[in-house]
Amino acid sequence: MGLSSAATGDGVQLCVFDLQRGQQEGQELDKILYFYPADCPILLQLSVIGLCEGIVTFTRIFSPEEDCEVIESEKHSHVFYQAETDIWMVLVVEKNKENELTWRCGALQGILKEAHSLFAMFHGPIRTLLHKQPSAELARGHLRTFLTDYLSDFNVGKKLQFPTYRDSLKERGTVQMLTVSREVALDVQSLATVLGSCLGNVTCQSLVLFEDLLVSTTLPPDDTLNLYTYAVLRLTPRALYSNASSWSYLRKGTSVSAGQTSSSSNGTTAGERPLLREKLSKGKDGFVAADFTATEARCAVPSTPILWFQQADECMHLCIYQHKSLTILLLVPASSVINGEEGITHVKKAMLENASQKIVTVEQKLTRGWGGENAYHVSGYRYLLVDPERRVSRASPPGKVTTLAKDSLLALNMLRQEVDLEKSRYKRGDPCHDKDFEVCIRTKNNAWVIAKISQGRELYMALEKGGETLLYASTAVEKFSNRYCEGAFSTD
Repeated sequence: MGLSSAATGDGVQLCVFDLQRGQQEGQELDKILYFYPADCPILLQLSVIGLCEGIVTFTRIFSPEEDCEVIESEKHSHVFYQAETDIWMVLVVEKNKENELTWRCGALQGILKEAHSLFAMFHGPIRTLLHKQPSAELARGHLRTFLTDYLSDFNVGKKLQFPTYRDSLKERGTVQMLTVSREVALDVQSLATVLGSCLGNVTCQSLVLFEDLLVSTTLPPDDTLNLYTYAVLRLTPRALYSNASSWSYLRKGTSVSAGQTSSSSNGTTAGERPLLREKLSKGKDGFVAADFTATEARCAVPSTPILWFQQADECMHLCIYQHKSLTILLLVPASSVINGEEGITHVKKAMLENASQKIVTVEQKLTRGWGGENAYHVSGYRYLLVDPERRVSRASPPGKVTTLAKDSLLALNMLRQEVDLEKSRYKRGDPCHDKDFEVCIRTKNNAWVIAKISQGRELYMALEKGGETLLYASTAVEKFSNRYCEGAFSTD
């Protein structure tokens, strides 16, 4: 059995399996929790997962403290992510002459991490679902519907298209912040305070977004990232009212991938499928909720989803309110809500009574100060700035990035792949400290691609119109750093 055994369909497989299950001969099928494509023959599914399990077991012999992340073969890339203890997600991508150099394994692994984080926010850890129902049908059902809806965002025609070299100036798994003036920041803080008091003596949490950018949050960083990601995928005005790709780092699609499952066929309802785009809409009261069929309404499906926040270690009701370009996510502790949906209705009413004028004021001021989709464009630069510790990024607008030549983007993508490998090697040797380094490469189309890491922060650039000397590239980084990064990447 070789690594080429994974070739089927559109050249992409995604599987989730549990190493604690199916260890007895004849029970191997029990370890499979999810497999894409769903119509893949069972024997091939077992072959792919058996191979992946063998790779995980083999690599643990030599590196028991480090998870296997990527295995490259002549025909495939296998990207691994241990989502929970002994629960693995593996993405298998088929190589060909056209795509071999177009993707970055770190970006592919980011998809697996994001999918699991969102799944856990809505359904809880996979292991908890397996303990709740040892037959695994509950876990399989939730994974099947959730991942099918998640993968629909990557559909192009009848195939999945994952991030390529054209996305080398984007960073999944980060939040994009809106920069505001001190005056507006005080108004936003006042709004957050009012939102926090909607349940009286019990403090509510909140996120405020303008367009697809985060304005404020009262949640810890990891929980903020997960809820922000969900908001940009499905809840902001751009996500609700347009099937076009967002200018933010997240792709949006319009169709559901092969292996589509309907809510009626698998026993789940729209209320249990938070990524099902067609079910979300804004009501006359400004709150966004799922549209239910008569059958779902009779089954008493809650219109307000309950999310589990790992870092806060708390379950909360999610109330979504929109006013023009402003999206407010109000989180109400589930343990403090009396009378279910009736209690949530009371919270929503209190929010409208106490915060409506502040919401209007904040939206007006943000709109007046908003520079549009090109607000963070820097003339002459195509850049990506990442702060991994804070989970924050800022980048050139996608419309500006598309002006770069293919050779520039391919070179930058390869550079980022090398940086990922260097960071991984350094962390294994010294996990407590970050390594600072800078790389400047002159491409065959006479552009400069640059990567610089300083005190954990990362800067990536492509410069196509500039001088031929290394001094020019270094000076360009210095100027950008001093003006837009408070000197974080300066050599002085």
